[in-house]
Amino acid sequence: MRPSFSHVLDLGVEEVRQQIVARIETAGARCEVKSFTGFVCLRVPEDERRLWSPRLNVSLEPGEDGGTVLHGTYGPTANLWSLLLYAGLIAGSLALFSGILGYCQWKIGMYPWGLWIFGPMLAFLAGLYLAAQFGQKLGARQTFLLHQIYETAVGRTVEIR
Repeated sequence: MRPSFSHVLDLGVEEVRQQIVARIETAGARCEVKSFTGFVCLRVPEDERRLWSPRLNVSLEPGEDGGTVLHGTYGPTANLWSLLLYAGLIAGSLALFSGILGYCQWKIGMYPWGLWIFGPMLAFLAGLYLAAQFGQKLGARQTFLLHQIYETAVGRTVEIR
């Protein structure tokens, strides 16, 4: 559900992290940068941030030839992502168990009231998926801007999957 990318740079992990942060700060890019060991996060400035605004989380891992493997993921804030994830897990669990209960009730000749829970949970899961897709569309311009800033910082074109 979240756009991502992966590529390799020939520098060490710490050098790559410092390069990304330095190039973004010297370019005067309109984004906030959080940097920790092995991790860089690019966010939309707070005055432009909305509920659907994306952030780019980039993990930096040592590669085989002394280079650095970068894995980037675009997604909503951690709070919104957690809300979507746990709502989906709870609704999915309720759908699974109520579907099993309803099927068993139907199979033994009882009234399958479990299916009355199953249907709305499937509809809720479909609604969560559609809300996530709609949020991605609303944040597409900001995602594109963050990606341009990132490509400028690493000095190369990176394809999003």
